[in-house]
Amino acid sequence: MDFDYPRPLLQRPDWQSLNGSWQFAFDPEQQHTHPSQVDFDREILVPYCPESQKSGLHATDHCKAVWYRQTFTVPEKAATERTILHFAAVDHQARIWVNGIFATEHKGGHTPFSVDITLHLQNNSETFEIAVQAIDHPTRLDQPRGKQEWLTELHAIWYPRTTGIWQTVWLETVPQTHIRDLLFTPDLKSWSILLDAELDGPTDNTSLRIDFYANGRQIASDTCLLLGNHLQRRITLPDGSWDDVRNHLTWSPEHPQLIDVELTVLQAGQPTDTVQSYTALREVRLEEGRFLLNDRACNLRLVLDQGYWPESLMTATETELRRDILLTKRLGFNGVRKHQKIESARYLYWADRLGLMVWEEMPSAYALSDHSIQMLTQEWMEALKRDRGHPCIVAWVPINESWGVPDLTLSEKPRQLVSALYHLTRSLDSTRPVIGNDGWEITVSDILAVHDYTSDPEVIRERYGNAQRVLDTLKHERPGGRVLLLDKTLLDHNLPVMLTEFGGIAFAPKTTDGWGYSRADSSENFTRHYTSLLRAVHDCKPLSGFCYTQLTDTFQEKNGLLFEDRTFKGDPLQIAQATRGIRNAHQAEMDRNPDDLGYNHLWRAKQKSV
Repeated sequence: MDFDYPRPLLQRPDWQSLNGSWQFAFDPEQQHTHPSQVDFDREILVPYCPESQKSGLHATDHCKAVWYRQTFTVPEKAATERTILHFAAVDHQARIWVNGIFATEHKGGHTPFSVDITLHLQNNSETFEIAVQAIDHPTRLDQPRGKQEWLTELHAIWYPRTTGIWQTVWLETVPQTHIRDLLFTPDLKSWSILLDAELDGPTDNTSLRIDFYANGRQIASDTCLLLGNHLQRRITLPDGSWDDVRNHLTWSPEHPQLIDVELTVLQAGQPTDTVQSYTALREVRLEEGRFLLNDRACNLRLVLDQGYWPESLMTATETELRRDILLTKRLGFNGVRKHQKIESARYLYWADRLGLMVWEEMPSAYALSDHSIQMLTQEWMEALKRDRGHPCIVAWVPINESWGVPDLTLSEKPRQLVSALYHLTRSLDSTRPVIGNDGWEITVSDILAVHDYTSDPEVIRERYGNAQRVLDTLKHERPGGRVLLLDKTLLDHNLPVMLTEFGGIAFAPKTTDGWGYSRADSSENFTRHYTSLLRAVHDCKPLSGFCYTQLTDTFQEKNGLLFEDRTFKGDPLQIAQATRGIRNAHQAEMDRNPDDLGYNHLWRAKQKSV
């Protein structure tokens, strides 16, 4: 299967994927408590969830728990080395046994966890058995679930559930003293990178060597003695005296320059653990109502991306993730808002490498309780810690459209939760803007993010065409039927205003099923309507960015720029030019990409088939 190293920011050369065929059992009422009680009567293809076609099961009934079991071979290791079992994501609560002995438990369906299983291996035997119980109550609305359906049939904007293992399971062997976690924080003003490293194991007479490379050339190196298991070190980079390094080293969507890093643990002068990572010199900040990337105003051209595939649901291969990013860029966007999903770290790797900005958004719960507060906080913290080292991420969104925080206009409790998540996010990462509640009913936020699905371009211009109109809209309009600002003092801070959901034009020529916020009856009309909407948005100069809904059709929603199979609904070159705000032939010719011919060919082939 096409899955690569699951943790791109901390890679070791030796690892073992445990994806593949596992024994499986449904436990609809969660009756069993130990794998010995379970009749494993089926097979499943991991990491695809049982609801997906690719899993081999395509199960649609409600089920409170499922079980997995498989036997694997332990890689040969030295006596002092540790064997670590990793799960990239299991929805929602995972309980793990190794050789029949309980090993660990994790709650949270969208974030990774690991367990050291060295002591669970019997006499360092070559084979061992893993059993997994995944508990995921299908109708519980106060657990973070994103777009996962809770009814028996899909409705509105909710899609098939994802139960159990849905990202890679893997194994690695590490030295007794090894690097557990890394974070690089760039600082363009001092032209330096701050390293935070966490190690496990004894660190007496231990040092860490850090080597930075750009385009295969070493640009910095440092070695420092460890005093304990945490190291914080600032490394200054060359100041631009050779090859105009400042211009060449900064990261942007147009120039996604990464800095490769090799870190080596030295004990008594000898290397014991070596890991590969990367970072980038990239800074985002807000100033005078604008979003700045590396001190330059940057107009965000985002597309809403829900990260679903027809046969595999939320799980995608390396090829599929990379293709989606290339298609997104090809359609003229410089970023995505990953909607209601903590995407695979491999997606973020390709966004880093190919140059695509990402807004990361926490999957919502839909009811407010002490449990939802605990789970939202825990999972969001784990997501932030996993992903804050990725250069591509430029904003965090803990809450969307007041989902999971009902009655914001009336009740103090949900307001305090939004505020708490905003400030918690800022405490864990002060280098990126945080959107407290994307869409409306905004109480605290660094960006005023508005959702407006009017299909009339003139209404867009009327609401956002100049500064006074934007001010009037924020004060008085209710585009989604909801008040936009609950705290009007936000208007005093000259925050950027962005249209972070709009459009949603449906075009589905072979079916009357599905829906969008407006509808086109032909590919030509679809492209024409998209172009007119985007021209209106580009005419609204006070807006510092937008996010179009959406990249692909997603089950009953037929409002993607692409069909579910990732083929185009309209001429991709015309769509890309509209996305970029290109209006004349000279601009279009300057913008033409050699790949256009190939993509137009794919589009025309699609038109013949519909």
